[in-house]
Amino acid sequence: MTGPHECDKVLLVQAELDGELDAAEAAALAAHRAGCLICQAAAAELVQARALFGEGLYQPTPDDVRGRMMAQIAATQAASAAGDSPRGASPRPGGWRRWWSEWRSSAAGFGLGAACAAGLALLIVVPQAPDLGEQIVAGHIRALQPGHLEDVPSTDQHTVKPWFDGRIDFAPPVKDLAAQRFPLRGGRLDYLAGRPVAALVYQHDKHVIDLFVWPAAQGAAKPPEATERQGYNVVHWVQDGMNLWAVSDLEAGQLRKFAEDWRRSP
Repeated sequence: MTGPHECDKVLLVQAELDGELDAAEAAALAAHRAGCLICQAAAAELVQARALFGEGLYQPTPDDVRGRMMAQIAATQAASAAGDSPRGASPRPGGWRRWWSEWRSSAAGFGLGAACAAGLALLIVVPQAPDLGEQIVAGHIRALQPGHLEDVPSTDQHTVKPWFDGRIDFAPPVKDLAAQRFPLRGGRLDYLAGRPVAALVYQHDKHVIDLFVWPAAQGAAKPPEATERQGYNVVHWVQDGMNLWAVSDLEAGQLRKFAEDWRRSP
């Protein structure tokens, strides 16, 4: 049982930031967190900690420093295995003191703070949250599992669009591109970029296209930009106040055509 200053869902906050929750779990956690001060505080602390690690605390260890560190570690392990210290005695600290002195001297060349971060980087690994492009691809792969692709299977845009009413806080634009050989298949609710989003499902021949949609900053606009992630093609653009991310295993040129057809369609 949790106390008055605890919450049994706080561990899910870390899982969400690591991208380990599916869309339904993430949406449920978002709804819970809106009224839970404990989970809000935990999320804020985790985001702040990751921001600190992402803003220059890490610096790569110079090769000569790394080499001396690893040599000293190997020498210490070898001495320990050979029984260099008398039985029951503590290991002699002299070697480590010499190593620290050498490392500290090398550190002066690029700043003590950076050197400490570089040394710590050998001992700890800080998990990094996947970037947005990786989240987009992960959401697409997750949706391709049986039974996850559509919450509202329909080729009628006038059926798909109103389905989102009351489920998300915006009205996603839904377009019928059957004439351009990109027919609508349906839609579903997903969770990306820290919020619920609309996922519109299109198809071209045997290839499924996910189009993730959520509001952009007011006045924002961006032409289509194509990238490739984990073997999937991705096209991102901003239009009419909406962020749009299309992802598919469709050939890159065809996915760019889908994006252009979608942009031009009323």
